[in-house]
Amino acid sequence: MALSSTDLTKLLGILSEESVESSTLEQVTHQIYQNFNKDDYFKVGSTMVFLLQQPDLLPSPSQRLAALTVLHELYRTEPHNTNPFLPVFVSVLHPLEDNVKGKKLEFAGQLPRLAPSELAFLSALITDKTNKELLKRTAGQVRSVDVTGTPNDTSALKQSLADLLADRPDFATSAIPVVYSYPQHTNNAGLLSEVGQVKRTCEALLCGPSPSLARQFYTPEIIRLTPPIHQADDELVWLTSTDRGEHRVQYDSSMCVVSGGDAEAKRLMGKAFKETLSLPQQQHLLAQLDKDPRMVYHTGLTPPKLPDLVEHNPLIAIEVLLKLMQSSQITEYFSVLVNMEMSLHSMEVVNRLTTAVELPSEFVHLYISNCISTCETIKDRYMQNRLVRLVCVFLQSLIRNKIINVQELFIEVQAFCIEFSRIREAAALFRLLKQLDSGDTQASQDPPKK
Repeated sequence: MALSSTDLTKLLGILSEESVESSTLEQVTHQIYQNFNKDDYFKVGSTMVFLLQQPDLLPSPSQRLAALTVLHELYRTEPHNTNPFLPVFVSVLHPLEDNVKGKKLEFAGQLPRLAPSELAFLSALITDKTNKELLKRTAGQVRSVDVTGTPNDTSALKQSLADLLADRPDFATSAIPVVYSYPQHTNNAGLLSEVGQVKRTCEALLCGPSPSLARQFYTPEIIRLTPPIHQADDELVWLTSTDRGEHRVQYDSSMCVVSGGDAEAKRLMGKAFKETLSLPQQQHLLAQLDKDPRMVYHTGLTPPKLPDLVEHNPLIAIEVLLKLMQSSQITEYFSVLVNMEMSLHSMEVVNRLTTAVELPSEFVHLYISNCISTCETIKDRYMQNRLVRLVCVFLQSLIRNKIINVQELFIEVQAFCIEFSRIREAAALFRLLKQLDSGDTQASQDPPKK
């Protein structure tokens, strides 16, 4: 019971923003009558209800008002209690509160909230079926009307729906659609801004294999206990008798027992804090962590122990930090990492992390500032030159991979290059900064010799 791809294209064209803005509501309705038979009205109406539930498929308020108007006109001559879309009009005219206990109310299948002018128009359309002048205006003109009075009384609609649902079980009215609209939409445009995107999305949801996604719902599962075996009058008693002594409590002996793999991973991690693990030991530990990522929380690693792990086993530290990204303590681990003593291993860990995940920029900037400060304050000339080379290569990698915004650190990094311009890597970093600053990839200006 779904529209074909051709009919869906026609309907989307009639409800397009350009069409409803330039046509009166009467003309829009007439186009529906021209393109669809009466036998297709329910399919057309069901499709429009689905579109109304997805803000990014009917992004314009004028489109939504036109769809509601057409939905009413399809069954204009029918009594309220036989209109299959009566629940839609009751939900729109009598919406639930926006906030419940201070939280915004959002749920699957939520219909749009109408402006006062739209509510007044729709209530007048439903209660006064003889007023044909209502449809002589465009949706935009209806929405621009300044409403001062109260909308017409539509409580009869609500009562008709209550009477209709009175005999139905609760679970029959508790289904929710499997398609959930994206909540962070804007009022100006849908998430699907192109007409082609909207059409492809609608076809995928509405014209797929039967039943299509738009026609599927989650319904409460009715769980019933298995009925007992019927006891016949002539049945022998011993067939259904039970003896309490026959029942035995079955314990799960594997609960709370540490497996051999957990104990071995914890032992290797304790060893990794003190010395460099052999290659087979590293591979075994990483395999255990890959097998059970939550094991990382039980290996004894804490933020204060991270510097020892980084210095002795940087590859293990990288994998462990990646598995701790969702941990509530990850900020503490980052803080320890960026404030630890600068070394080749710490730089390797930070560099690998920045290429694997998006680290907070403030941590990366703090680490770079600490590295520069260490190079400037170290007294050993040989060690200073070595660290400067490492920092320059590290910064070039971050800049070329677009991991950091060099403009935020431009002055500090440029001063660093000038101070150590005697070192070839610092000169190369300076030229890279100038290229980025000027936008000239052919620039080759050297830093001034200090």
